[in-house]
Amino acid sequence: MAQSTLWWLLAGAAVAFELVTGTIYLLLTAVAFAAAAVAAHLGAALPVQLVVAAVVGVATVGAWYLKQRARPAGPPPQASPDMNLDIGERVQVDAWLADGTALVRHRGAQWTAVLRAGSHGQPGAHRVVELQGNRLVLEPL
Repeated sequence: MAQSTLWWLLAGAAVAFELVTGTIYLLLTAVAFAAAAVAAHLGAALPVQLVVAAVVGVATVGAWYLKQRARPAGPPPQASPDMNLDIGERVQVDAWLADGTALVRHRGAQWTAVLRAGSHGQPGAHRVVELQGNRLVLEPL
């Protein structure tokens, strides 16, 4: 079996394993294996193929790291609408209690709500901005 065939098999295995695990790094490793297979097709010796795989692997992982690092950080999980479908929902606050909480109806149940820091407690429509345990954090609309 040719060396390039082994590299292509490794690349295919890395892609298949990536589909099972869902990690991008195995996909980047598959790119490195494919680059080594191309080097083998071009007649490079095994040490050169290994260096090509290593250099391409480090370069792709480094580029991915820098790309992710340049992205702005998203909200924390408790305030992310992707994690909590309640974020952004509207609720009606009838009255605020003396301890700074309110009882609101949301999704057919009664919830304890607190105000977001810097907000003023007034009755009326509010928006859910975060979940802290089983409490809704609200801000006025």
